[in-house]
Amino acid sequence: MEKIGFIGLGIMGKPMALNLLKAGYPVGVLAASQASGILKEAGAEVWPDAAALAAGSDIVITMLPDSPQVGEVVNSGVLAGIRKGSLFIDMSTIAPLFARKLFDIMQEKGVEALDAPVSGGQVGAEAATLSIMAGGNAAAFARALPVFQAMGKNIVHIGEPGAGQTTKACNQMIVGQTIQAVAEAFTLAEKAGVDLAKMREVLLGGFAQSRILDLHGQRIIDRNFKPGFKIKLHQKDINIALETGGELGITLPGTETAAGQMDAAMQQGNGELDHSALFLALKD
Repeated sequence: MEKIGFIGLGIMGKPMALNLLKAGYPVGVLAASQASGILKEAGAEVWPDAAALAAGSDIVITMLPDSPQVGEVVNSGVLAGIRKGSLFIDMSTIAPLFARKLFDIMQEKGVEALDAPVSGGQVGAEAATLSIMAGGNAAAFARALPVFQAMGKNIVHIGEPGAGQTTKACNQMIVGQTIQAVAEAFTLAEKAGVDLAKMREVLLGGFAQSRILDLHGQRIIDRNFKPGFKIKLHQKDINIALETGGELGITLPGTETAAGQMDAAMQQGNGELDHSALFLALKD
């Protein structure tokens, strides 16, 4: 089995790397990561820096917050260490334009690259049921597929480099606007004195049914905003969607509204809360 170097052991990355270990893959992680001890106990090899990790890996995976972090780790170590014939997979959510730039940079090194962002949140990462949307060459996708299958269930090769990130931007538009709709509905119902639990129960049996109504509706009822996916990260993703729309010359009014609510949540100091906490912006 190919050796995998995994960079980015946060809420999503840590369980993804653990699932790769469970599937039998040799996994390497960076010593500087706070979760490196947990991964080492599970069987991972610990490397001192990104260059050494990349040099000792057949496949390098990054799972980081945004384009600048991915660019930093690539430029400060991965490019120096990665070997010709290796595969670079970025599973972060970054701008499609930057994903295409990474592809070109890796091609110059004789390395294939995929942009393969995910959807499914912490629950999906832990259960290895993530949706994975990949952009890049078909041969690179075929090589990566067994690795993806250790982390996800709904795995699709979308198309050319950057297509995975464009699809993820679309996903985040839909998720953000759906959370906004659920938050508004629950705000209206609560103000009218309607039992939120009973409302959620009946709506889940009708055309309004959605995973967001199910999971985040319950979060709102319980006032449980412990982050599965933080507002500040969703705000970043929504801005990527708006920037991509600008590049293509289209307006996205619903997405702009959701972005405004996320900005309000950030101003309230709720950026570290789960994105279902958009409800609090309406409540206040």
